[in-house]
Amino acid sequence: MPNTFYQDFDTETQGEVRQPDYRTAFQIDRDRIIHAHAFRKLQSKTQVFLSGEYDFYRTRLTHSMEVAQIGRSICHFLRTQGGPLREDFHIDGDLVEGVCLAHDLGHPPFGHSGERTLQELMLPYGGFEGNAQTLHLLTTTLYESEAGVRGMQATRALLDGVLKYKKLFREFPAPPANHFLYDPQESVRTFVFGGAALPSALQAGEELNSFKSVECQIMDWADDAAYSLNDIVDGVKAGFLTLERIERWAAGEPIDARRQRLLDELFAAIRADNVERTFSQKIGGCIRACRLRERTNFMSARTHRYRYDLVVAQEAQDEALFFKKMSNDIIFESTQLQQLEHKARKVMFELWESCWHHHVRKTGRAIGILPPRVVRLIDSAPDEAAKARHLCDWLAGLTDGLIVRTYRRLFDPEFGSFRDL
Repeated sequence: MPNTFYQDFDTETQGEVRQPDYRTAFQIDRDRIIHAHAFRKLQSKTQVFLSGEYDFYRTRLTHSMEVAQIGRSICHFLRTQGGPLREDFHIDGDLVEGVCLAHDLGHPPFGHSGERTLQELMLPYGGFEGNAQTLHLLTTTLYESEAGVRGMQATRALLDGVLKYKKLFREFPAPPANHFLYDPQESVRTFVFGGAALPSALQAGEELNSFKSVECQIMDWADDAAYSLNDIVDGVKAGFLTLERIERWAAGEPIDARRQRLLDELFAAIRADNVERTFSQKIGGCIRACRLRERTNFMSARTHRYRYDLVVAQEAQDEALFFKKMSNDIIFESTQLQQLEHKARKVMFELWESCWHHHVRKTGRAIGILPPRVVRLIDSAPDEAAKARHLCDWLAGLTDGLIVRTYRRLFDPEFGSFRDL
């Protein structure tokens, strides 16, 4: 039965004319993401704890899979609730799954520490932003080879689904640290909106960054639900979140009756060694907290993707925010994670400086650090900003293990051989 929620406008791609296939346009999008090299590399990129330190906690890959499961389940749940959705008019689960699987493709090694370091390095050259980098991969560099780079020719709906933020770097009054698109991505934004002019009211302040398709909103909430709850599970299993640390943290927080119930539930789960099951059940609550609300805007007459907002029950949002703050304060602000950030900065800054010296400025006797394909891209780039973007793409694409091995080959006298690649 055809799904009338989507029209040709939603399935149009940027330049590619797709041949008839046994799959829908959104299934093709999802499949291309799953089989991409950049997706596989997420298995060795940090989610919270450094990739490879333990065998039970989440990496960027397992996190993305969990977000995809939650996103798809939200689509199914909303469909079961009746109007406005029905059998022949519903949010496509394959599309949302593809959006969720792709949402972290652009994130660099060392997790948020690596992202902050690349933001600092790229500030003079148009910035670095994890979500913008994901779009950059999908539209420009996903398929890398000796012949060059190109994107995956995704549908308009898929590209729009990963566009959490739509404001360009240059459109901010001062250079932003995050939550922006790269300036050259203006053409993608134009494509996503089908060439429609942006209302002036939408461009003011942060309004444009909160203007999202319903699939993007589902991905965003699925991401929030996954990491706010699952970071707690991994934190407990890794020994970061103990009863004593949580109690000390809670003593400095405004704990009302609702938050006290959440704390009591967490304490009981830790004592019973039942944290994973307890928090897995909470995922179901995050899914059931979702509803749709109709809205009107400059795109709602053109696509149903902007005709509806995702509404999440306030209680579920508050619970996610509570556990997110707990994780941030106890885990991410811990001495161990700050040491990881220090290491990420040192590794990335020194690799950047060496590559810049030998491959961009080319001062003194040059040595080969970068792969030949990246060297050719840098050599053919028209200016320093473009060269910096290619160097940034290479650094962001490295896994935790590969960036450490590369650093050690360059700077550790006792590490490295011809066989060590």
